[in-house]
Amino acid sequence: MPLGVITYLGSVITAHQPRRAPNTGATPSQGAPPWLEKSLTVLKPGGLAVSVVGPPDAGFAKQLGAPSFMGLIMNTLSRKVRKQAKSLGVRYEFFFMQANGSQLRKLAALYDSGELRPVIDRTFPFDRTLEAMAYVEQGRTKAGKVVVSMAPDNA
Repeated sequence: MPLGVITYLGSVITAHQPRRAPNTGATPSQGAPPWLEKSLTVLKPGGLAVSVVGPPDAGFAKQLGAPSFMGLIMNTLSRKVRKQAKSLGVRYEFFFMQANGSQLRKLAALYDSGELRPVIDRTFPFDRTLEAMAYVEQGRTKAGKVVVSMAPDNA
């Protein structure tokens, strides 16, 4: 799977929002298909939804070097989400992240160029970690990651 079209660095869009994410946005799934399907709606037409835990697709089978029939099986597993993505004018791909220096350098370059932008919902200082966890557990996140920062508040 070519990394030129994937812009993923752990950013997560977790709730239905108006279409406002960049065309190269990524919305990794948290595993539940309804969540992933909702995530597709935040991308602009032409965008790419990338899941690191959602249903695999034929591209993943190819990445593994699996026989072609495995691609058909994996496409069947991801049929519903790919169909919804197509109806919204976006694309869906499964991405298997592995410890690979070449991939990480490409991701770093995308981030450094500004093409990859993590989505942050809210940042909490370290001494409010419990509040940050409660914020996530109560489903109060609107879009993006909740970050716990080790830096002082005024930094």
